Amino acid sequence: MEITRRDLLQKITTGGAAIAVGGAVSAATLTGIAQAEEAKLSPQAVGMLYDATRCIGCQTCVVACTKANDLTPDIRRDQLHQEPGDLNSNTKTIIKLYKSNDGKEFSYVKQQCMHCIDPACVSACMFGGLKKDEKTGAVSWNGKFCVGCRYCEIACPFNVPKFGWEGFNPKIVKCEFCKERLAKGVQPACTEVCPKKAVIFGPREELMKEAKLRIAASPGKYFENRVFGEHEAGGTQVLYLSHVAFDKLGLAQPGDESVPHKYLKWQKRLYSYLVLPAGLYAVLVGSIRKNWKDHEEHMEEEEKETGLRPQL
Repeated sequence: MEITRRDLLQKITTGGAAIAVGGAVSAATLTGIAQAEEAKLSPQAVGMLYDATRCIGCQTCVVACTKANDLTPDIRRDQLHQEPGDLNSNTKTIIKLYKSNDGKEFSYVKQQCMHCIDPACVSACMFGGLKKDEKTGAVSWNGKFCVGCRYCEIACPFNVPKFGWEGFNPKIVKCEFCKERLAKGVQPACTEVCPKKAVIFGPREELMKEAKLRIAASPGKYFENRVFGEHEAGGTQVLYLSHVAFDKLGLAQPGDESVPHKYLKWQKRLYSYLVLPAGLYAVLVGSIRKNWKDHEEHMEEEEKETGLRPQL
């Protein structure tokens, strides 16, 4: 059973919130958790390999991403240059600079959605607003099913999804591997324009082989001879090679077990008996009643003081 944001609001206003919330949560979330327990990638799953030793920090990828995804350039710093401070509702990818205190060690790093094999954001989304494509593995957002709860932001171990506060109808913003371009058989904008091929696109299996070939060809060049994303958070489709420690680049260290497998398996029991949805509904109803009571009391006070009942 799928329920849209409009359906949910209509059911809440007509007194059917218990059915709406309970049905949607139990169906959508249980599906997400079930998928998480059996997280596997198709042979066609794609990904990116970013090699920090090749990046020159030109930010061409940032500009290309903004243009390809029809985003507003983030020029808030000096009103001239596109130089976002972090991922935000107008920035799906960003280049950051790490420099040691003594200045002897530095590296650029590209950050965007990691497209986890077992994505926490998908499992945390109660209404299926975030889904992982069965073929490509890309995790994308669908505003038709999003209610703006922002659970995906809280669940993501890499702190990627961003909430667009600017609009009347806010949305979740994150890299989606340029899904419209993928549908046309074209690679993502960022990998297409990189002048040094610091970030490349292709099947994840092939990218993993390429990463290990680079490590074997240059012993000692890469940190711990390790590919970040091979196992982290259950594995990711965005992979990293670096000459400095990954945590120095701001990459989270979530361990090898995925968030859904580690935590959300307990939610399955709660959702299966509608314990949590019923609890949420009770809180919602209680809050609405309290707010309405406060509102009525305020209007009565206004009426006594002015003799006029405030217009609604």
